Amino acid sequence: MIDGISIGPLYVRFYGIILMLGAVAGAWLATKAAKKRGYDPEIVWDLLIYLLIGGVLGARLWHIFTPSPSAIAQGLTTSFYLTHPLDALAIWKGGLGIPGAVIGGMIALYIYARKNQLNFAEWTDIAAPSIALGQAIGRWGNFFNQELYGAPTNLPWKLYVDPAHRLAGFESVEYYHPLFAYESLLSLANMFFLIWISRRFADRLKNGDIFLIYLIIYPLIRFSLDFLRLDASQVAGVNANQTFMAIVAVLSAAALWWRHRNDRRSQTSADI
Repeated sequence: MIDGISIGPLYVRFYGIILMLGAVAGAWLATKAAKKRGYDPEIVWDLLIYLLIGGVLGARLWHIFTPSPSAIAQGLTTSFYLTHPLDALAIWKGGLGIPGAVIGGMIALYIYARKNQLNFAEWTDIAAPSIALGQAIGRWGNFFNQELYGAPTNLPWKLYVDPAHRLAGFESVEYYHPLFAYESLLSLANMFFLIWISRRFADRLKNGDIFLIYLIIYPLIRFSLDFLRLDASQVAGVNANQTFMAIVAVLSAAALWWRHRNDRRSQTSADI
């Protein structure tokens, strides 16, 4: 499978193109939400630069500190990256983690919000559906890299993987679950759900609620899909991503409940 195109002396990978398409589509969606809340949509395009820098740095660091078993087998361990800084910077060679991208992006958003006197919690709500859309589009970059596929399967929508991209122990297996596609479709559904929630319960939501809901739904998606993942990152023998996602989902649900714990009481008192 062709994974890019040559433009003069440059070789542009489809993976990078699709990631940028996801970022731009997400930013476009955020401009609509920002305008609806009374903000200048141009803020989003200015903010996008910060988010891209923070997101890429966070995503790369996540990969460096939670390498997959296949990466470790090639010698691409955390120790290797820490002693070979140029390789750590070589993001074009692959190795980006969505959890790190979200964390890095949120840190960048916080810095930008403080600098420009914006309400950070409100802007996380503006960003949440856009993050989900960016993920839905960006995951298709994994298709061209022939990565992030799941366990072997013979289902009608099975994905053929070239021998060169098959994991050790699965050299003779041709077809797998298209895990990236599952996550893409579920992320798209997440985007629509977040938009619906933001409109349906606009009078009851507090700033930051939409982002907390995102931090419940997406981790649940990743936690569930990781059961099909063959090359899950391990830290001390524990599935790093799955464990992290479970913790984030539980803490976010608890935070959302805590923020609205008095709402039901108030409603009950009003009914009486």
